[in-house]
Amino acid sequence: MRFITFALFVLTVIAATAQTHYEGSISVGGKAGATLSRVNFNPSVQQVMQPGMTAGVMFRYIEEKNFGLIAELNMTQRGWKENFEESNYNYSHRFTYIELPIMTHIFFGNQRVKGFFNLGPELNVMIGNGISSDFDYQNAADLDYFIQDTRHIEQMTLDINNRFDYGICAGAGMEINLNPKHSLLIEGRFYYGLTDVFPNHKTDIFSSSNSMTINLTLGYFYRLK
Repeated sequence: MRFITFALFVLTVIAATAQTHYEGSISVGGKAGATLSRVNFNPSVQQVMQPGMTAGVMFRYIEEKNFGLIAELNMTQRGWKENFEESNYNYSHRFTYIELPIMTHIFFGNQRVKGFFNLGPELNVMIGNGISSDFDYQNAADLDYFIQDTRHIEQMTLDINNRFDYGICAGAGMEINLNPKHSLLIEGRFYYGLTDVFPNHKTDIFSSSNSMTINLTLGYFYRLK
């Protein structure tokens, strides 16, 4: 997977620097939206997608007719929510990240409406994490529900092992040009983390605990050049 990440980065750089005979354009903007995330534990943990928010700023440089480069600086919420099926218990763990995706931007269409694909590596730094629970999760093993259930509960009290994360993101969407300077866009994006949040040594409970996130955002671009 590290090779794939490196290859995507190389493709991003190539797409941003090739064929300079086209007149380039530079745009800046902002975006905001919602996230759905989970943590891929191994052994698996019963969970549902955790809702959250994302917002940030964008920079886009287009040098070719159908290719360009996008860099973003976002604040994004991730994490997971335990699935207790028919019980009334609630537990969720939320991580807040500053993320820096650098992506190849491939677009097509006409002057008014364009479709696009974004693909590239992403770096993340965790700046906060919090737990929401309506029971004493630190002593969950003493509760009747967890004594009778065979679920894993160790993840509820694990300390964060790695606040840095990197992975691969890919998205698709549509952009509407309101005029030569202003445009609106909508994008759906998928992120797959390659770093484990919790300890993953042979003596630890979980051998993997990487993040997976789906984003849906609305954005605005202002063309500078």
